[in-house]
Amino acid sequence: MTNTKIYIKSILIPVIIGAIVGLVTSSSIEYNALQKPPLAPPGILFPIVWTILYILMGTSYAILKTKNQLDSEAIFLYNLQLFVNAMWSIIFFNLEWRFFAFIWILILDFLVIAMIMNFYHKNKLAGLLQIPYLLWILFATYLNLSIYLINR
Repeated sequence: MTNTKIYIKSILIPVIIGAIVGLVTSSSIEYNALQKPPLAPPGILFPIVWTILYILMGTSYAILKTKNQLDSEAIFLYNLQLFVNAMWSIIFFNLEWRFFAFIWILILDFLVIAMIMNFYHKNKLAGLLQIPYLLWILFATYLNLSIYLINR
């Protein structure tokens, strides 16, 4: 497979997963109806930010793949964090289990940190490209807990 195809596939996978989750949760999302904490962004910002983050995520993975730097641990961490990420939206929006979603996003925080460390040791750029994702989910962790506390 050419490097271009690897990049396209690697970027499309998280973008498509994000789009599917968006479709599954769109009818359940009542973000604007929730009481929100200070610093809560408008709902329109989320799909924009997530698209950028999914592109960075896929690019990071593709860098490792094109340089033959992926191993079973890196692949496992990457796929597991994608799954945990996707499930968070369903837990938070569809099921409305806000406290469980908070615990779930803490797991995601740790998985992303582990993934960044794993990727960084193999390729600094691949690790650094995941930093915006970590910052966003740490912010999402704050939002999740705050929304749970304010709206219970």
